[in-house]
Amino acid sequence: MDANIFTKLVKKMTIGKKLPDAHYIHKDGLEEVPSELSSFIYAVGNALKIKQDSWDVVKLNKNEFKLSLLSYPTFFTEPYPALTQSVTIDLVKLTHRITQYEESDNPPILHRKETMIPITHEAYGSFIDITQEGETAGLYENSRMIGFKQSWERIIAQHGYELVDGRLFRASALDSSPNNESTIDRHKTALVRHELSSPMKQLAKQGFLNGDYSIFDYGCGRGDDLRELQAHGLEALGWDPNFCPDAEKQTSDIVNIGFVINVIEDQVERSEAVIGAWQLCTKLLVVSAMLANDRYINQFTPYKDGVITSRNTFQKYYAQAELKGYIERVLDENAIAIAPGIYYVFRDKIEEQRFLARRHQRHHQWHHITAPAPTSEEQARLLFTQHQDLLSQFWDRCLELGRIPTDEEFTDSSNIKMHFGNAKKAFKLLIQVQGEQAEQEFKQAITLRREDLLVYFALSQFEQHKGYSRLPDEQKRDIKIFFDTYKIAITEAKALLFAIADTQLIEQACIEAHKNMLPASKLNEGHSLEFHKKFLSYLPALLRVYVGAAVQLYGELDEIDIVKIHITSGKVSFMGYDNFDTSPLPTLRERIKVKMWQLQVDFFDYVEKEKRPPLLSKSAFQDESFNDYKKQSSFDKQIKKEKLFESIGQPRTLFDIHKFLEGKGKQCKGYRLYRS
Repeated sequence: MDANIFTKLVKKMTIGKKLPDAHYIHKDGLEEVPSELSSFIYAVGNALKIKQDSWDVVKLNKNEFKLSLLSYPTFFTEPYPALTQSVTIDLVKLTHRITQYEESDNPPILHRKETMIPITHEAYGSFIDITQEGETAGLYENSRMIGFKQSWERIIAQHGYELVDGRLFRASALDSSPNNESTIDRHKTALVRHELSSPMKQLAKQGFLNGDYSIFDYGCGRGDDLRELQAHGLEALGWDPNFCPDAEKQTSDIVNIGFVINVIEDQVERSEAVIGAWQLCTKLLVVSAMLANDRYINQFTPYKDGVITSRNTFQKYYAQAELKGYIERVLDENAIAIAPGIYYVFRDKIEEQRFLARRHQRHHQWHHITAPAPTSEEQARLLFTQHQDLLSQFWDRCLELGRIPTDEEFTDSSNIKMHFGNAKKAFKLLIQVQGEQAEQEFKQAITLRREDLLVYFALSQFEQHKGYSRLPDEQKRDIKIFFDTYKIAITEAKALLFAIADTQLIEQACIEAHKNMLPASKLNEGHSLEFHKKFLSYLPALLRVYVGAAVQLYGELDEIDIVKIHITSGKVSFMGYDNFDTSPLPTLRERIKVKMWQLQVDFFDYVEKEKRPPLLSKSAFQDESFNDYKKQSSFDKQIKKEKLFESIGQPRTLFDIHKFLEGKGKQCKGYRLYRS
């Protein structure tokens, strides 16, 4: 069975619980679906050696070639049975993921069970009664909030009911005993900001605050972000339970729930906030929370799953991977790491693929077209000269794409048509007039673009890539031109991704990058390759994927200066320095070590400034594109010439350096050494 047949059969089903993106059906109801589909479901389970008695319900995706075998052991004995295990099978990637819920305090639960079995089933009547009870009690008014056990129990209690032997009864009396739990001052967590918050800065950096998208700030605090966005003419609204409780919650293209979930002490309410924000977004949800290590957390008083701060506010601090896992469990959607503590969750999957493709595309400084070389084809030369600015822009776009752009991919395509007939004729004229230099430049663009796409497809395996039919049209054109078929593209990309586990290949690539590709770098043979982050695009595809895999776990490298590839251990370190661009001896502010095989991110913050270790020989990581390169290079040469630090090795702090220089009768001012 292929994806098209699967989708058609699922959409034709008359039995099952129908959601916008999936059908849920109990295996007792499979007798009423086409035999081709039911046989396929059992065949998939048998292929993965999943016993038939270990699953009860199957989830069939409407839009993707994907299904899940779900275990609800109490499907017939409890009115709202809890999920104990989910096996999700991606039939495009031929992969499966098993998720256990047996130990969970808040597992997903089922409602409207009668829709999942035939009307002739002996349990059908009792299931109808259970659902009608809930409808009468008003429990299904917000269907997005009832999917987890604790949320459902809270809704039942809020409506004045109790569950007795699985059925709803009006509560005889509410618990009026005093609440001994601490009262948390949530309103104190709203900070006064004098610049955009970090999630909003990320949105601005990636072009989402260009005016094309409406913004809603879920938990906007005092509204500092909103005032700034509105001042720029953006359509931006917000809501906050303490500072803006009467505002309406508006559906918007982008919804930001920034540093909200970490201040909610109730786990159920926390999940409901994320789901509520997700409901409001049409394109993108931005979720962010505070990160911290155990050493920092231990200074506070433990409370529930977080701590109480000195201001009597609650904080639930996360690890980076923990936050990703939490978001994905609550929303059952892929969360993309953007920065430490900041994740994107795309509702618009086409927008997601565009974002991921842009993320892994290099931006080269192409040579602009010079004046035309002498040629005997006078008419072509005159036409070229007459429209040189237009053709220059068109050529840059060709080089960026590695192919001729379609009308919608070049903003001035109407003028191209007017003056040259079509894009192909304009391209032919450019090659004709510019000659061999242009041909070579375009061949290089093709090679680089194909490599960029391979890196993108390789790294998209981490992001639950949606398959060919869900790709934007421009990527489908890329696939046809650069790979012929999607299958070929993915096969090559997977081979590239799997190659990062080969330490021999990684070492060879590091040596080649150090010798022939990187403008500046430091190679510690057999151990690591270090370089400045601005040179990432110079790496060969294998190392771009290697570092890109680490970025998937960590996020964007805005605050990072130096990248360190560990050759043999499957690790990447990111180092951020104070005053890297302005000081001859920048000091280490933070170090992040990503252990890719363990999916673990370790943060090392050097909080005390006076104890931050300095970076020696900074010029080893620079080329002439750095503003201070000449001064830094001169400084480092003087240090080396006078062998100032050879006797003490690597100084531990700046204080050590200045103290040592003082003993040598010298002092450092700016990028110069003077006699004291």
